[in-house]
Amino acid sequence: MASLSEFQKIGVGLVGFGLFFIFFGVLLYFDSVLLAFGNLLFLSGLAIIIGLRRTFSCFFQKEKLKGTSFFLGGILIVLLRWPLLGMLLETYGFITLFRNFFPVDFGFLGVWGNIPLLGKLFQKLGDTSSLV
Repeated sequence: MASLSEFQKIGVGLVGFGLFFIFFGVLLYFDSVLLAFGNLLFLSGLAIIIGLRRTFSCFFQKEKLKGTSFFLGGILIVLLRWPLLGMLLETYGFITLFRNFFPVDFGFLGVWGNIPLLGKLFQKLGDTSSLV
């Protein structure tokens, strides 16, 4: 496991708070202030964790420009107080931008079934035939 510097730990905190504010903004019927604050925290935390140069190289590759434009355009639309349209654009941009990472993420989630307590919980959830 890689160790994080103190500066990167601050970045992880900013990303966590950003995701919390985005989630809370969606729960509160797309509150534009919470969504905008969450977006700014998320992007600044990401830049702190991996560095400015790597962030720019990740977002502004030639094959990822479409996803980047939708993602950053969605953030701009949210900042202009059109939260529903902005979040739709952001979601499409996020999926387009990070499309290559999804198989790795789903592979990692499949490993969680091998953890003793979670494996039993997933097995119990899979065995129930009712929704209640």
